[in-house]
Amino acid sequence: MTAPRSNRCSRTGHALRRAGVDVDSADAQGVLWAAGGVAGGHALYVKDNKLRYTFNWIGSHYQDVIAAADIAAGHHVYVAEFTATGRSTDPELAGTAGTLTLYIDEDKVGEGQIVTQPGYFCITGDGTSVGRDSASAVSPEYDAPFPFTGGTIEKVVLDVSGEHYVDHEAQVIGWFMKD
Repeated sequence: MTAPRSNRCSRTGHALRRAGVDVDSADAQGVLWAAGGVAGGHALYVKDNKLRYTFNWIGSHYQDVIAAADIAAGHHVYVAEFTATGRSTDPELAGTAGTLTLYIDEDKVGEGQIVTQPGYFCITGDGTSVGRDSASAVSPEYDAPFPFTGGTIEKVVLDVSGEHYVDHEAQVIGWFMKD
């Protein structure tokens, strides 16, 4: 699936990318979601049994966050959550600094500091894709299209509402456990 080349990014300084995935094998790999390409963009993907997120700053600076935990077979929600902390102090990366946190289900599995370009739009060039990187690769860590294999992507949700990640399924299970 590929969306139009125009791509709205968060103005709130907070954005979520969530992928509901049925993993058939721990050897699953590939792009879950990508926006952009070699000239800049974002990618959420699985490689070497790890959930990964790359922000490509206009083709000149790659910022990677890699999960500490391996993926496992089963139904999972993979999440990349960006929370802004303020303007970048690096003159080479004149954007918004913040924390990118990776979750597998409700477990935080990775975190790193990155600088992004939130705004009314982002110039990513290659469009938005689910299950593959449809044009040039966002990250040099893989060769496009790097299709997702070893499972099924149920759904990908991009949320720029400003709300933090909440595992609603876990909340409901918790409510029933109280009774």
